Amino acid sequence: MDIFLAILPAIFWGSIVLFNVKLGGGPYSQVLGTTFGALIFSIGIYFVVQPELSPRIFAVGVVSGLFWALGQTNQLKSIKLIGVSKTMPISTGLQLVSTSLFGVLVFHEWATTISIVLGVLALIFIIVGIVLTSLEDRSQKTEEKTGDMKKGIVILLISTFGYLVYVVVVRLFDVSGWAALFPQAVGMVAGGLILTFRHKPFNFYVIKNIIPGLIWAAGNMFLFISQPRVGVATSFSLSQMGIVISTLGGIILLGEKKTKRQLIGIAIGIILIVAAGVLLGIAKA
Repeated sequence: MDIFLAILPAIFWGSIVLFNVKLGGGPYSQVLGTTFGALIFSIGIYFVVQPELSPRIFAVGVVSGLFWALGQTNQLKSIKLIGVSKTMPISTGLQLVSTSLFGVLVFHEWATTISIVLGVLALIFIIVGIVLTSLEDRSQKTEEKTGDMKKGIVILLISTFGYLVYVVVVRLFDVSGWAALFPQAVGMVAGGLILTFRHKPFNFYVIKNIIPGLIWAAGNMFLFISQPRVGVATSFSLSQMGIVISTLGGIILLGEKKTKRQLIGIAIGIILIVAAGVLLGIAKA
């Protein structure tokens, strides 16, 4: 039962972008609707859990949420450009690399020889995995598609920066997940409004995309519930499995076309990135 709870965040988070794409709307309507859904869910959680909420905790949570909006907006922009099955492995890999390096340099997480070896091996797996999942179709390779891929990578680097700050600012100020949940959602909505208002995102798709926001917040809740039961390392490792759902969902459910060569590359790349997530979880322990 505990392991099942720990897998739920991966299931929920891995399916968010699939819901976004299926429900429709551009990236701006999608991200705004998602933030509204997260806020609705977090308000309910706040009244149930009633965590401590000081001005410092609220400010840290809002800043974290603002940068989440930056990360999510650009991830959705990349999906529109190069598709879910390419975006998600690359995005997950870049997030793992950035958060791991930050953890090593700032929090000195890899304190032992074995953790350094596992960490370096994990980073190599991630880099190789990213390369394999981003293979292009040789028969349909054009300047336009190559240009889209380059733009997608740049957009994902911005997205990764947003996700990195979203994660590390909470840890820097030692704010618990339960306490951060509501102010994070406030920051997410504020960030969503700031990033999207020029693009006139207010339409019916915003309402539809509240559903992915509820799913995202539910994934967060199950992560907080599972961590004391299975440990941070195990919960972190299992949460990376969402890449399998989002990538395969993009191919199977959204009908993204891939050649045999690309499918093999994606399959091996996913295995390497998931394995890297497990190794990083062990290295953190």
